[in-house]
Amino acid sequence: MIEVITPDWPVPSRVQALSTTRIGGFSLPPYDGLNLGDHVGDQPQSVIKNRQLLQQLGLPSSPCWLEQVHGCDVVEVGIESSQIADASISRQPGKVLVIMTADCLPLLLCDKQGSCVAAVHAGWRGLLDGVIEAAIDKMSLPSAEIIAWMGPAIGPTAFEVGDEVFQAFVQRDPASADHFKDNRPGHKLADIYGLARQRLAAKGVAFIGGGQCCTVSDSARFFSYRRDGVTGRMATLIWLENAH
Repeated sequence: MIEVITPDWPVPSRVQALSTTRIGGFSLPPYDGLNLGDHVGDQPQSVIKNRQLLQQLGLPSSPCWLEQVHGCDVVEVGIESSQIADASISRQPGKVLVIMTADCLPLLLCDKQGSCVAAVHAGWRGLLDGVIEAAIDKMSLPSAEIIAWMGPAIGPTAFEVGDEVFQAFVQRDPASADHFKDNRPGHKLADIYGLARQRLAAKGVAFIGGGQCCTVSDSARFFSYRRDGVTGRMATLIWLENAH
């Protein structure tokens, strides 16, 4: 039996979303459990079987997997064919958007009417360069209509970065400094959830939920690249059902 997280956010019933954990599945150590990444060295047959388990959760179609490159490109699924992107949006029912993570922030977006959904892969590079803003802009909706949910990511007590990362964020927005804490010399602890909330709030997003998990500290439930190096990937998915 696989375990998933269902977002707690005020969305229309036609908006369906979930985030997987590592619990369940067929992969053997170090990918043990529900590894959904086919690019991390796991046995291909195990990944196929894990993705079949995912499909059994009631997905209306196969997920539209992306080749994530820590950039800011956003594709509209069903309109654009490129799969090299770090975010996708859809206005069409039945298109399942998905991103894979193992510490980076998975972010889901939709509007209050349930007319458009988005899935965003926000590691620190994408976050810094504006992948969240790019996804919101691609939705072409008033920001005050947009609702956001942040899935499992590396927590603020585990995400150590070099001073150069801190400086890069502060150069873009001095208020980013609020989301870093001094750690050992030359290093700080970064709050990726806080940095994402700041970007979302600056865009005028109506509601921001999630952001309570730490992939690094909860090894029973989550894969973590920072913790383990060789590890599996979790998936965060969103789609629109047909309007009833």
